[in-house]
Amino acid sequence: MSGPNGDLGMPVEAEAEGEEDGFGEAEYAAINSMLDQINSCLDHLEEKNDHLHARLQELLESNRQTRLEFQQQLGEAPSDASP
Repeated sequence: MSGPNGDLGMPVEAEAEGEEDGFGEAEYAAINSMLDQINSCLDHLEEKNDHLHARLQELLESNRQTRLEFQQQLGEAPSDASP
């Protein structure tokens, strides 16, 4: 019987014996370490995303305020130009 890569698969009994020897624990420790690193990276990305979101909200509000001021100036310009 062949495995997913076409290699001969290990019998179930041999796999179970390998886990008892600690081979499985080393794999789990390595996976756990990788997951911790991924989690750390995701936390960092989430912090950056939150910061960018806050900055974009500030920019949006600033643009709204500028647009309102500009519209008010345009509305007041004809009355200011008359003698």
